[in-house]
Amino acid sequence: MLDEKQVNQLAQEWLESWNSHNIDRIISHYEDDVELTSPVVTQLLGDVSGTVRGKENLKAYFLKGLAAYPDLKFEPIEVLSGINSIVIYYLNQRGTHTAEYMEITRSRKIARVVANYSQVTRK
Repeated sequence: MLDEKQVNQLAQEWLESWNSHNIDRIISHYEDDVELTSPVVTQLLGDVSGTVRGKENLKAYFLKGLAAYPDLKFEPIEVLSGINSIVIYYLNQRGTHTAEYMEITRSRKIARVVANYSQVTRK
């Protein structure tokens, strides 16, 4: 189980890496066999399962997302912690709220992500 300091550090580093748009920094947070499920997968890849599996596939998906959203920016709202998991709740560049549930391994890498988005623009 991650302590409060570890949770906050992981969340801060994750948010900073996304805001930097540096793909190597971003992908460094994920396990090789990571699984990510998000409605954006369906939008960007046309995959109705909404799931990307494996670090290399995830990297390709993230690159597509960074190209599609060049103004991408995540503003933190709250970080929640559980047993070997965190939820990062933030405002994205479109003005909608996002919550990403992440399962964290012993090596403090992300093994599984489920992203959820609000339907209402807040900006």
